[in-house]
Amino acid sequence: MIDFSDYFNPVSIEDSGTQFLCGQASFPHNVHIHTENNPIKDIGRFKVAIIGVPEGRNSANPASIKAPDAIRKALYSLARIPGKLRIIDCGNMKQGVSFNDSIAGLADVITALSSENVVPVILGGSSSLIPSIDAAFSREKFKYDLAAVDPRICYNHEKKDQQPSPYLNVVLHNGRSTLHHFTNIGYQTFLNDQQVINRFMKRKYEMIRVGDVRQSISLMEPLMRDSHAIVFNIAAVRQSDAPGTALPSANGFYGEEICLLSRYAGLSDSIRTFGLFDVNPDFDIREQTAGIAAQIIWFFLEGFSQKQFETPVLKKNSSGRFIWYHVRVTGLEDDLVFVRSSLTERWWMELSAGTENVYVACSHEDYMKANRNEVPERWIKAVERLKN
Repeated sequence: MIDFSDYFNPVSIEDSGTQFLCGQASFPHNVHIHTENNPIKDIGRFKVAIIGVPEGRNSANPASIKAPDAIRKALYSLARIPGKLRIIDCGNMKQGVSFNDSIAGLADVITALSSENVVPVILGGSSSLIPSIDAAFSREKFKYDLAAVDPRICYNHEKKDQQPSPYLNVVLHNGRSTLHHFTNIGYQTFLNDQQVINRFMKRKYEMIRVGDVRQSISLMEPLMRDSHAIVFNIAAVRQSDAPGTALPSANGFYGEEICLLSRYAGLSDSIRTFGLFDVNPDFDIREQTAGIAAQIIWFFLEGFSQKQFETPVLKKNSSGRFIWYHVRVTGLEDDLVFVRSSLTERWWMELSAGTENVYVACSHEDYMKANRNEVPERWIKAVERLKN
């Protein structure tokens, strides 16, 4: 176990200028805050650790180094998280001598927190930090699914040695990476190379345009339910709602929509790391972007406090809360098997993987498609991934 005091600077609440709600109503009330007089101890007794990473090197957004303090200031002005979720704010990571040192340090922290079953919530910093998540999971040899809420697919198929390197180039060209599946939620066609989109679709990755997400946003919950790492780029929010980023877009999600997606991330049974990146306070207007970023974090934590952890119970098949449905579809040798939770109304598909069953999150719409004698696309992609 690492010594967290070697990695983090204490939170300086007195200098933040934060205006708190009164007493027990304020966000910090049920948060253990790392200060000079309140060091980090017994990290394993917490469920979530907020970690600021003021690092903007190796990116097109260097002023994102200022983002963690701006987000924290707005976050501390919000209401407390309902329930008894145990949260620690570790403060901001000490910047490494080089950018690679920062990546290695963040990977160490993620690994240490993961070993204690604590979920890190990363306040970036730029999205160039995301390979640290891959480094941490790959070190554990853990096959993970990554979901990104981002208007741009952060990959360049022409310039593999481009500097700064898009984070997906770093991950996908790393022979040690244990990335199993990638999902992009909310990409904007006019901001992306069609060859990259085609390449990722050929790999059976989930690629969902912003318009399709907004048309039925609830269908994004199953995608996040199976994701182990979920990262948000603030540029996914339209410029009118979040101007404080280096590469804004006039189109994108409204504030309410991005917060709902964040809540889905918090509810995920599989989530092991969450991150928000590329807020640039230099481009912000009246701290508007820092405010929506803080609300994204708040809704993640609120969702996390309400999670049911149904997937582990489902795999044991020892609870009466689940109902199994067998659907015959023309052309398939075996029935499609769906499972519904009578508590949360969430759905899964049951797939056979050798000697055991695998449960893939799905929606009620997938079940209805099967009843219309259609094979759900999510089932097809899941089977392809199992074969590979």
